Amino acid sequence: RSLIERLRDLDDQASWREFFDTYWKLIYGAAIKAGLSDHEAEDVVQETVIGVARKMESFRYDPAVCSFKGWLMHLTRCRIADQFRRRRPQNVPLASPRTDTTTEPALNVRDPSADVLEDIWDEEWQKNLVDVAMERVRRRANPEHYQIFHLHAVKGLGVRDVAKLTGASLAKVYVSYHRIAKLVKAEVRRLEQTAAHA
Repeated sequence: RSLIERLRDLDDQASWREFFDTYWKLIYGAAIKAGLSDHEAEDVVQETVIGVARKMESFRYDPAVCSFKGWLMHLTRCRIADQFRRRRPQNVPLASPRTDTTTEPALNVRDPSADVLEDIWDEEWQKNLVDVAMERVRRRANPEHYQIFHLHAVKGLGVRDVAKLTGASLAKVYVSYHRIAKLVKAEVRRLEQTAAHA
């Protein structure tokens, strides 16, 4: 069963944990890049997950109408917009003109348009897929091999530096890096397919 189908059962804690672990950084990262504070971005994550839970009973996934990625982006965009609305004083319209003399910080916030947020979302979506894939691979891979991969791929150390730091031979560094990289790529493809068939 797909993750979305399993989420219909609000008591399925394992599936809801998987959903949260897979997508919270994506939602948070998009909110931060849209111009929200850390606290506001955390609220966006919480409110988006609550929104997903509320919509699960009536949600029918139809990729011809909207992708899961697009649907989740729409929910997140609405929560981000809510945060921007909360920033403005009650008597100021959302589309108030900006002037150089305005000192009210609530008027000087970025209001991400649909296109800007979509670009942010696409960037964060790809980053999140890689992060989640790497975490899943890390949990099941040989710790020494994953450390070699992490030092080379993430920390940017050269092969010789990784070998010196870990005490592994150059051959072992090459082989370990390529094995883990292959697992990460396969996990990214699996996550993409899961989202496409949500």
